[in-house]
Amino acid sequence: MARIEQLSKNLINQIAAGEVIERPVSVVKELVENAIDAGSSKISIEINNECRDIRVADNGSGIHPDDIMLAFSKHATSKIKTTDDLYAIETLGFRGEALSSIISIAKVTCTTRTKDYDYGFKVECANSEVNKTQIGCAVGTIMNVQDLFYNIPARLKFLRNSKTEFSYIQELIQSLALINSNIAFELKNNDKTVLKTNGLGNLSNTIKEVYTKDTVSHLKNVLKTDELSGLKISGYVSTPDYTRSSKKYNIYINSRSVKCPIFQKAIDTAYKNLIAKGKYPFVVLNLELPPTDVDVNVHPTKKEVRYKNTNQVFSFIYAGIDMALSNYTEKSITGTISVVEFKPSENKSQEVSEDIYISDFKPTKPIQETFLKPVREVPSKPTQNYTQPVIQQNKFIDTTIDKEESETDRIIGQYKKTYILIEKDEGLEIVDQHIAEERYIYEKLKSQNEVASQILFLSDVIEVSPTEAQLIRDNKDKFEHFGFEIEVLNDKEVTFKKVPQLLSKVNTKEILADILENLEGDIAGLEEHILITTSCKAAVKAGQELSLFQMQELIKKWRKCEKPYTCPHGRPISKLIPHKELAGFFQRNK
Repeated sequence: MARIEQLSKNLINQIAAGEVIERPVSVVKELVENAIDAGSSKISIEINNECRDIRVADNGSGIHPDDIMLAFSKHATSKIKTTDDLYAIETLGFRGEALSSIISIAKVTCTTRTKDYDYGFKVECANSEVNKTQIGCAVGTIMNVQDLFYNIPARLKFLRNSKTEFSYIQELIQSLALINSNIAFELKNNDKTVLKTNGLGNLSNTIKEVYTKDTVSHLKNVLKTDELSGLKISGYVSTPDYTRSSKKYNIYINSRSVKCPIFQKAIDTAYKNLIAKGKYPFVVLNLELPPTDVDVNVHPTKKEVRYKNTNQVFSFIYAGIDMALSNYTEKSITGTISVVEFKPSENKSQEVSEDIYISDFKPTKPIQETFLKPVREVPSKPTQNYTQPVIQQNKFIDTTIDKEESETDRIIGQYKKTYILIEKDEGLEIVDQHIAEERYIYEKLKSQNEVASQILFLSDVIEVSPTEAQLIRDNKDKFEHFGFEIEVLNDKEVTFKKVPQLLSKVNTKEILADILENLEGDIAGLEEHILITTSCKAAVKAGQELSLFQMQELIKKWRKCEKPYTCPHGRPISKLIPHKELAGFFQRNK
């Protein structure tokens, strides 16, 4: 065995760079996050030479002349000072590893100046060696990285083609631009501007700049706060009828982009039975919580986090998204004290794995609340000068339109005995009659404590497997909750005694077959499968002719749904063809 020797400074930094700098996007991330922490309002990123040359310029605070040389040394940072700071991180960068790692694997030139000096400094770094000279420049910092991995040829071999590497960089800048809408970002690739935001602080406008105008038109505003625990979630989520094929959520913890399975699970659960399998919503959400309640010091990339109270975070995120999709918005108002006690719903359809808890809270009408807030007590014997305290409270406002009070839908007729055609000011709306009523029945049944049943005097004997017979025995209460009474005759035969009144004319064999077939091994989701099957079987069928009155009643009921976007299977309910599109096709817009 060879003798033990002390590694050189440059080799130590190269080893550390293996954890911090995986590919070109890692360099961009560290430099841009430093620019954000420096209070910049403009950040420009230029990528050249197959993503091996990177230039990041900002108008931030710059680096103090006395700190420049120290900034490029290992574990030197302005972000933390004590051990306590490590567990209350409020900045994006904090480890002090980035710059020392970068200069060990690339040729770096830094030009920086603070507002307190009339001159700046130029620092040239290579092989972990740093040289500083005085120079004239604007306030801010320009980091110029060239020949990335020039001294580690093995790392170059593992890089993908330049288009793929740049796509990672573009995705990063898009993510940073969304959460920092008050910063103007510009991204260039080989002198071509790929992304540009105005930095006016409007998230909706930034989404439009990063993505498309059409994306913004399908978004729901998310806003929920809990002052007692210091939690706040804000941002946008798409309506269930606007989905993407890739699961790329823009999620942030205290404005830091993260990959959080708890956050993702809360989103997936909120959209359960709203979107089809293999489809995912568009999400831009930022969760704010006390820095001491979340640990970001888990991995060098700072992408992973741990929470002090995982269940609370999960339930809070889920409730915020569910409220937005149900057309409830939270607004801060002032007024007299109003406290509403929320009782968990008896419906257990929202179930997940045992290690994650989901709140059953779900608002049903416009309400006022001080949810999890301390309430100041009124003295039992108020003095003459006592004034009723005024506190801040939240008001949840239902933004859906009550069609009973508004103008009746102008129904043109029925197409193929399946679709209802509605004339609207903005265009032609096409509604699938089966899916629309299925959504209405699903929400109605879900909100009921008991479902009215119909006794069956005659019922077929249905053959089942021993496993299915035992499943029915073990979950008798769940079936009864939705109006079913099933008698298990033996290990291979069952018969229905009662069914929901909505299904009194549906073949019982067909009902049970659908419930058992759709379970797919998901025993925990039995109630949900019963609910979905009941709604589907009870809804008006495609190909069924409806009178004008029947169509009006169906549409009126559908308009009242909290989530009128998709059926419980995730299929879209309606399609609006804008009048401009129709007029354009017939060349009437000239």
